Amino acid sequence: MATFDAEPFLASLTTRPGVYRMVGDGGTVLYVGKARNLKARVTAYFRASGLTAKTMALVARVRDIQITVTSSETEALLLEQSLIKAERPPYNVVLRDDKSYPYIHLTAHPYPRLAFHRGARKEGRYFGPFPSAAAVRDSLNILQKLFGIRPCEDGFFKNRSRPCLQYQIDRCSAPCVGLIDRERYADDVRLAVMFLEGKSQDVLAEFKTKMDSAAEKLEFERAARYRDQIDHLRRVQENQYVHGAGGDVDIFGIAPPDGGAPGGGDANGASRARAIAGRPAASPVCIQGLFVRDGRLLGHRTWFPKNELAISGGDMLFAFLSQYYLGGGDREIPKSVIASAPMEDSELLASALAARAGRKVEVSSRVRGQRARWAKMAAENAEISLSALVADRQNMMSRFVELQSALESEDLPKRLECFDISHAGGESTVASCVVFDADGPVKSDYRRFNIEGVARGDDYGAIEQTITRRYSRLAQGEGVLPDIVVIDGGAGQVNRAAEVLKSLQLDDIALLGIAKGPTRRPGLETIVLAGGGVLALPPNGPAMHLLQHVRDEAHRFAIAGHRGRRQKQKRRSVLDDIPGIGPRRKRELLAHFGSVSSISGASPEEISKVPGISLKLAAEIHGSLHGQ
Repeated sequence: MATFDAEPFLASLTTRPGVYRMVGDGGTVLYVGKARNLKARVTAYFRASGLTAKTMALVARVRDIQITVTSSETEALLLEQSLIKAERPPYNVVLRDDKSYPYIHLTAHPYPRLAFHRGARKEGRYFGPFPSAAAVRDSLNILQKLFGIRPCEDGFFKNRSRPCLQYQIDRCSAPCVGLIDRERYADDVRLAVMFLEGKSQDVLAEFKTKMDSAAEKLEFERAARYRDQIDHLRRVQENQYVHGAGGDVDIFGIAPPDGGAPGGGDANGASRARAIAGRPAASPVCIQGLFVRDGRLLGHRTWFPKNELAISGGDMLFAFLSQYYLGGGDREIPKSVIASAPMEDSELLASALAARAGRKVEVSSRVRGQRARWAKMAAENAEISLSALVADRQNMMSRFVELQSALESEDLPKRLECFDISHAGGESTVASCVVFDADGPVKSDYRRFNIEGVARGDDYGAIEQTITRRYSRLAQGEGVLPDIVVIDGGAGQVNRAAEVLKSLQLDDIALLGIAKGPTRRPGLETIVLAGGGVLALPPNGPAMHLLQHVRDEAHRFAIAGHRGRRQKQKRRSVLDDIPGIGPRRKRELLAHFGSVSSISGASPEEISKVPGISLKLAAEIHGSLHGQ
């Protein structure tokens, strides 16, 4: 595609607010931005001097610029975030957070349960969203200790003949076997809802009243239980309530606040690692969020967004918060948002959040007192998390350098792929492929392969099929080839993999096998080379640690896939093979009859009494189950 001719385009630009999209080769959207004045903002990218090297690299890739005019800057900000969410441009700050947010679900049941929930909401009540799954589980743990609300599934609940372990450890009041009546259980649920709504002081007052009442009636065991609940609730309040706090506040800290490395200078090897890996060098950034609701600290989350254009801390926070709150998804907008770094367009963000929430939202960085301490705490936590990330990347980098030295390679390895096979007696065989680069695991490139057509327990055949399927496409240029391939296995697996790579004309890729020692203890492995050689590595050296790390990750990923496949096969029944029987009808049949054997013993007329099953379909089911 021809180079972008900026001069005539800039001459025709409007001065109205709007959104611009910078498009590269093949129509790929490189960057999405918003502007109060489109002409002034876009023209700034093409000035003769004053641009950073990263911005110049972006402009050099631009082949077209698409403009969308809006009626206001707030509307432009909302449109920008929706486009970023849809296009995921490489030069934008993109919040890679596609999971829906977790809630606590109170079911609509005579004896409701409290459970972790993620996804579409249906019946019952939902509390949240919470900042993380860990925050939900912590809250559920507290609710079980305080109120004894059941956590079990309805199917488990209705089939109990005696209390389960949750009752034995005082986490459930055992409504399943009638050890608590419906009225008392409903009262416990009411108190749990009050706690989730932030009314823990009211709950504490009720506990005190009930304790005094039980003591007056000489019901000392019941009074002691209320005393223990009061003590536990007070400890929870000490842990969760922020001193002097109130209201709903989200606090965000950024490290480093100046857009550089923690403590100043280079990012301690992180930028070098990126450059060696073939990607634009960008200083790592960490953003830490603290979430307070009704004065209670719900939890925190940490993000490491890419800063490809090396923008300042304030601009990075603005871009991140815009994407966090306005980029789609079910995100709760608090009454106040605090940032540790000043943001030039904080009023614009507040206006956009207010429009989304339907009420006033305060966005500020210049705060005092307790709020200033919050902002400092968030920034300090972000600094600690970033330092840990940089140290981890340095460690990973040193491991790659050590492996390069051991292999006597002229070039530093940029990409390493490791394969493992998992099965149970030859059944449900799954192969895994994990990918590492100088920054560590590249989980988006992980793959699993369901192995078919190979004799039971034939690991050599499984490796051959896996390597063939993985690299047939890569050999045709449909992906990125690794510099090193690692096989979790000995000489037999390595030599079989070498034959496949040679047939695909990829025999220039370094191939290693990591064979377990006689006692299977870490450090006693043998590193096998294709052709029968052995690579001598210090047992506790960085190179050996790298190979052990990727081997263990491949092993974990393969086992997870194997277990999932095995569970899926266990859940199958002969009903799955009958035409016209989907998951819903299968559930209806099993709920009505209880088992497949009971369905087999029923007549077509009896089967047709199940909702959704016609007499014709019932006859087909009956015939299939009896081999007709």
